[in-house]
Amino acid sequence: MVMRRRLWFPLGTATLLFLFYWSWTGQNENQGVSLGKPAQGSQEEHQVDSAPLDDGDYFWRKLPTHYPVRDMKPLPTGKPLALPKIQTTFGKESEHDAATRKERQQAVKKAFARCWNSYEERAMMSDELTPISGKTKNVFGGWGATLVDSLDTLWIMGMREEFEEAVTAATDIRFESTSLTTVNAFETTIRYLGGFLAAYDLSGDRRLLRKAREVGDMLYKTFDTPNRMPISRWDFDNAAQGGKQVAPEMALVAEVGSLCMEFTRLSLITGDPKWYDATERIREVFEEQQSTTKLPGMWPLSINPKEKLFNLDNTFGLGAMADSTYEYLPKMHALVGGLIPSYQTMYEESMKTALKHNVFRPMLPGNPDILVSGTVHVEKEDGKVAVSLEHQGQHLVCFAGGMLAVGGKLFKKADHLEAARKLVDGCIWTYKAMPHGIMPETFIMYPCKADTECQWDELLWNRAVLRAADFNDLAEVDKADKIISQSRLPKGFVKIPDPRYILRPEAIESVFILYRATGRADLLDSAWAMFEAIQKNTRTALANAALADVTTAGKPEMIDSMESFWMGETLKYFYLIFSEPDLINLDEWVFNTEAHAFKRLLP
Repeated sequence: MVMRRRLWFPLGTATLLFLFYWSWTGQNENQGVSLGKPAQGSQEEHQVDSAPLDDGDYFWRKLPTHYPVRDMKPLPTGKPLALPKIQTTFGKESEHDAATRKERQQAVKKAFARCWNSYEERAMMSDELTPISGKTKNVFGGWGATLVDSLDTLWIMGMREEFEEAVTAATDIRFESTSLTTVNAFETTIRYLGGFLAAYDLSGDRRLLRKAREVGDMLYKTFDTPNRMPISRWDFDNAAQGGKQVAPEMALVAEVGSLCMEFTRLSLITGDPKWYDATERIREVFEEQQSTTKLPGMWPLSINPKEKLFNLDNTFGLGAMADSTYEYLPKMHALVGGLIPSYQTMYEESMKTALKHNVFRPMLPGNPDILVSGTVHVEKEDGKVAVSLEHQGQHLVCFAGGMLAVGGKLFKKADHLEAARKLVDGCIWTYKAMPHGIMPETFIMYPCKADTECQWDELLWNRAVLRAADFNDLAEVDKADKIISQSRLPKGFVKIPDPRYILRPEAIESVFILYRATGRADLLDSAWAMFEAIQKNTRTALANAALADVTTAGKPEMIDSMESFWMGETLKYFYLIFSEPDLINLDEWVFNTEAHAFKRLLP
């Protein structure tokens, strides 16, 4: 879901963290896995070839291991549990509704095909196509990020000829070298390993399993440290030359806590427990220290892998730099069929804290019953602990509604499902409130006194605008009017620090998941309005481009950028919400944070 998460700086203010965060071949057997009825979960049923897996001459396997594992953790055993259903039961739709849905679905497919054709023609094997100039960009290793991110989208959309051509091209990717000096192991995991695994799970094409194994072997090297904690910003050349490594003293929590789905799925498919072992060691540290952080139940944005200290920092949130750590808790429970109970406990404890401290109801015209997720800072004042909430929303944190919908259904938590509804409605409201119908990257709102005391107050809003602009005299309302006009603030918004839209998927992701979980028909219209607004404003002669400022009155200026998640996530979720509910049924499949669908273990 971004450059989704980027590197951070020393412990301290969220501002510094945020600034640094944004800086940074076998045979095709095509076994025709049914999208509606995936194979059952036991590793024996995958019947994988040993040839693509046991290549002892593969570069990353020949390198010496400096800190070998002495006590390999075995894969979970036992029969997967019959978990509660995530998807609701959908009734028969009318002919009119079916025709409308299919028309919308085809419009999304057409938009994707247009982008894919431009990428294939002008940027194939590069990470990204620049959608205005038609040039290429390599920011994720130069290994074809858009190609790999799009594989399962091609399959899901039924573009079989293009899928076959893409798989053939992907088999030529070589992970022995890179265009970068430092590789982001997290981004490589969610895009490349996740992309190959999902495409394999969907198609059964064992060439894809071979590529997944190649990426997995490369990434496994990031764990070759004295304490087996991973290196999130990885010196690729040093590792390739056989050099010794040490885990960093500081890392973003999401970049350490969001590797488990991909690593576990690879172990389940191959039967080799080494990847599961690697991330299970991380999970155990998170579990051990969950109740010892400055905001017990949640983990801070920054952690110390070198010393295995995940409880020192004082900033907490569900958004950037932390997001998928929490997202993967209920999803791992689903992936492994409930065979690791700790994931449920960790999820429930973290959400108990997050729903108490991190979400707020904003004061808005019309008093809509919505929620926004902010960032918590914990300080000591006069010997007492003070918890303060920064009321800044993010497009990225829109994923949280979908996470809570999954958790609410899996664990029968009605309050989580209700929070999911309010968070998703909050993202939809923010889209609608903007002049072009598109949500900005970040924004600040004024909180209600309480959920039940939320009447719109123009004067309070004006004072909040002045305060956000660092005015001391809050009585100068005329100055507030000027700020509102110059900053193009819709009513309810106090400040919009980052007005860009970078083709993000998180809002439609949660709209899609909530629709599948509840069947709310109005979500289809909300999704369509979002898609039309995005298409209208981001479409270029070749594909779609990010926007510099979604608050402008005229057509927003475009940025010559189209990250791989546009085709790997955003358009995939738009397509799926207008598909039959059995296409990637959430009771049989689970998405990683890059929208790559993995088979769940089923009883």
